[in-house]
Amino acid sequence: MLKKEAGRVASFVLVREPAEGEAVSLRTFTCAFKRNEWRNAIETDGSYILRAYLPWDDWPSETERQAPVLWEWYIQLTRVEEAFKTLKSDLGLRPIHHQLEHRVEAHILVAFLGYCLSVTLRQQLARHAPGLTPREVLTSLRAIRMVDVHLPTTDGRELIMPRFTEPEPQQQMILEKLALTLPAQPPPRIRSADVHPPGVNLVVKT
Repeated sequence: MLKKEAGRVASFVLVREPAEGEAVSLRTFTCAFKRNEWRNAIETDGSYILRAYLPWDDWPSETERQAPVLWEWYIQLTRVEEAFKTLKSDLGLRPIHHQLEHRVEAHILVAFLGYCLSVTLRQQLARHAPGLTPREVLTSLRAIRMVDVHLPTTDGRELIMPRFTEPEPQQQMILEKLALTLPAQPPPRIRSADVHPPGVNLVVKT
């Protein structure tokens, strides 16, 4: 139990337990901390070893023969992988097999714009709400819906009142942190009795 709670630190503790039939005493039951091994682990903890595909002498310039440059290239790879993960998970984009070149370009443009918005949201959250992620924010704000309330009039027509749902306390907090405000409620409109709109979200009758 103690080893499990100690985690990796337990490997640096040397415990001598009494042998079978041996009395328990301060001499037979001891423990010691491996300080040198612990210090070495601290010094090398979190270190990366990167191998380039070019020999050291074949690098284009002396400036590029530096560990920070190689590390920056590696970080760029992780950023690209993160971008694809964001497109698939947070934005929900999926491959679409287009036949025309201009449609392929349009698809790439829409995906790129969506990713730019996601990055912008992440940067805003880092400044104003570092405890939130873009996925959590989108999931929370997605619950705000726009509905149409239909009220029949005495002359046979319908009064349509578009309304968005009032934000919950958590949603309101997110909007305030990001300095966002919902637009004003749209004005009502009247529809003739012989026109039936498809896809009504909410109908309220009196």
